[in-house]
Amino acid sequence: MAITDLEITKRTRFASGESFGDVGSYELLEGTAYYAVDPLHARNQAITDLELAPRNAAGLVEFSSDFAMLQPVNMDRGNRRILFDVVNRGRKTALTLNSVPTANDATAPLEAGNGYLMRRGYTVVWAGWQADVPPTPGLIGMHGPEAIGPQGPLTGKIMCQFQCNEPTQVFLLADRQHLPNPAADPDEADAVLTVRDLPNSPATTVDRSQWSFVRVEDADLEPQHSHIYMPSGFDPGKIYQLIYTTTGSRIVGLGFAAMRDAVSFLKHAPSSAGNPCAGSIDYAYAMGRSQSGRFLRQYIHAGINDDEEDRPALDGIIPHVAGGMRGEFNLRFGQPSKDVCYIIPEMFPFTDTMQTDPVTGAQGSLLDAMERRGNVPRIMFTNTSAEYWRGDAALIHTDLETLTDAPESQWARSYHFAGCQHGSGDFPPLEIRTADGIKGQLPFNSVDYAPLSRAVLDNLDRWVTAGEEPPASRHPSLNDGTAVESHTLLARLAQLPKVNVPTQTTRAIRLDYGPESHLGRTIKLPADEGEEFPALVADLDESFNELGGIRLPDLSVPVATYTGWNLRDESIGNPGLFIGITGGLAGWTLPLSANQAERESSGDPRASIEERYASREDYLEQVTRAALDLVAERYLLEEDVPEVVDLAGRKYDYWAGDGERC
Repeated sequence: MAITDLEITKRTRFASGESFGDVGSYELLEGTAYYAVDPLHARNQAITDLELAPRNAAGLVEFSSDFAMLQPVNMDRGNRRILFDVVNRGRKTALTLNSVPTANDATAPLEAGNGYLMRRGYTVVWAGWQADVPPTPGLIGMHGPEAIGPQGPLTGKIMCQFQCNEPTQVFLLADRQHLPNPAADPDEADAVLTVRDLPNSPATTVDRSQWSFVRVEDADLEPQHSHIYMPSGFDPGKIYQLIYTTTGSRIVGLGFAAMRDAVSFLKHAPSSAGNPCAGSIDYAYAMGRSQSGRFLRQYIHAGINDDEEDRPALDGIIPHVAGGMRGEFNLRFGQPSKDVCYIIPEMFPFTDTMQTDPVTGAQGSLLDAMERRGNVPRIMFTNTSAEYWRGDAALIHTDLETLTDAPESQWARSYHFAGCQHGSGDFPPLEIRTADGIKGQLPFNSVDYAPLSRAVLDNLDRWVTAGEEPPASRHPSLNDGTAVESHTLLARLAQLPKVNVPTQTTRAIRLDYGPESHLGRTIKLPADEGEEFPALVADLDESFNELGGIRLPDLSVPVATYTGWNLRDESIGNPGLFIGITGGLAGWTLPLSANQAERESSGDPRASIEERYASREDYLEQVTRAALDLVAERYLLEEDVPEVVDLAGRKYDYWAGDGERC
């Protein structure tokens, strides 16, 4: 058992002791999980540089993770299932399934929302997997070793990417504000800083004399190896990339073992080993959103789901809004937070069945390693319009040779939440994003897709436990014509009032980081850039809303148009670039005209609300029918129909009634 000790240091009542249906009340357990893994074990061989980790007297590699768990006070009333929430940059996200917004403050108390997970009886588990999460109260991180070579800590090249939303002269040498990767030599002549406007546009080198490895404090310059400083300032919105030499490489791939072994411990360890779930767990699912969804795609590709006793840890996996990406989760000098498909090594293969890249000749399947071992969990890939418009989501179901829909694995399904942005939307639509103060050129997307995610989890559970086949995959399709190249829609979208479109769309790029990238080592920095991949998105209907995915009534019975992309406002710089290309993908909301006169006055090509619906009652009847159709197809839970209809009514009142118009 790779967990040697699960130390629970705090127990608190959840939601002030609220009772959730027949399950009753919940408690929150917090503490630390201590691990010791065998670096020579076959099940750990996929972890990059594990052989270079310091070992204890027994020859094992020790590390620890922050740990938290929500479980029923009476475990006999639980559903004997774990939902492992793969934390996103140390933050809990699974409770968004309860229609709870993601908290900006990691120390804020957990909210129950509509209590969906609790009413179902899930035990919700968090264990740190990310080695560069800073030691901040409320964040859940992993605390592991660095790789040690014959001459000590490793030294090598690394790439950081930066973007700011207001003028600044300094960046930390890390992705966002994670633990930095210090410069080995502050005078390194070969360090290179480049800048570009768009991910696909050529980079311009910034003269080495214009910047240095220092930071500014109280207007005094102090040499620091953990910052880059440019006296003339970094331009808001521009994309900067820095390649330099660093010393010290965290063994980030231990994050896979942290998740796997935490789940196995809770499923199998006896109470005598300190397992608070002993004898009460039969199945375990993992859900990860965005960064942590990409982590799950990498975990799947690494094939590391079987523990050191050859038992599968996860029975089901939901990589959410990960698109076709993986990331630096098992890389020497890896920065697990980096999330840009234009710089991520080892993206191919994308599909869950065998595919061939017609340009490079590479072959593979995301499930290769798991299928070789014979234990493949059930997998549901879920994405929104944002990941398609980023340029990579359609790659997970596209045959690159024939440009048709790729065959689908018996173990997987793929669902597109049509017309949604990366994170579930708020209503009324936000004009300034609360998480980071970013403003788009249009108000943000307001579609709440949490009900779709709840149905996905319910369907996954029935698939795993009862063998009940889930609903068919639903996504933009080349075979039925609902998938089109993103650039072909720009002229049409430009017809809409108030809408600016980018001069070019973004596309994932073939990147060559050298012959050892499959071993977790990037030899070429920067990578050699090859041909772009196709960028497919959903085609549009007459209301300019997306086809070819799961369409909530927001789209099928519309009072607005919704997208997964939004351009940066001039106030934050680089207004020709999508928001979120370096994190936090966003979409927009554009209401339909209230009536024909308003539509004609603005030149809006979309039929108005008045022209579409005879009355509010007529509108809500159509919404209810559309919602019940989704229930019949099992893309929506019947219990969520009232919530969907209520939100639709509020949108109708806001844009067609007496409410303030957006």
